[in-house]
Amino acid sequence: MQPQFEEKRFALRMALRLPIVVSGRTEDGAAWSEPTETDDISTLGALFQLNQSISEGETLYIRSHRPDGVPVEVKAKVARVGASSYGTSRVGVSIIESKDNWLRLFVAWIADDNVVEGIEE
Repeated sequence: MQPQFEEKRFALRMALRLPIVVSGRTEDGAAWSEPTETDDISTLGALFQLNQSISEGETLYIRSHRPDGVPVEVKAKVARVGASSYGTSRVGVSIIESKDNWLRLFVAWIADDNVVEGIEE
């Protein structure tokens, strides 16, 4: 007998406070944009908090920068939305375009983090 809920996440995940700007459209089509930071990122997505009201399945755009300053913008689909502190929502997204750019961002921050750790030791 298989469990009713099967964990689908299998990507490498890292706790990282990465500044991002999330944007999308409200139900009536109005554009919105909100700066926030990630709670963690993975090779396939991210988890962060938003004040904006959103729903599972919605499309969002995420902008950030690699440690070398190169800008990265990706398209993401909301995989889950949960309650968080102070009325915000905790949002989990999976990257749908460009996965290569997101993977480069992820790898760049891991490499940068490891370099910093190596210097401090």
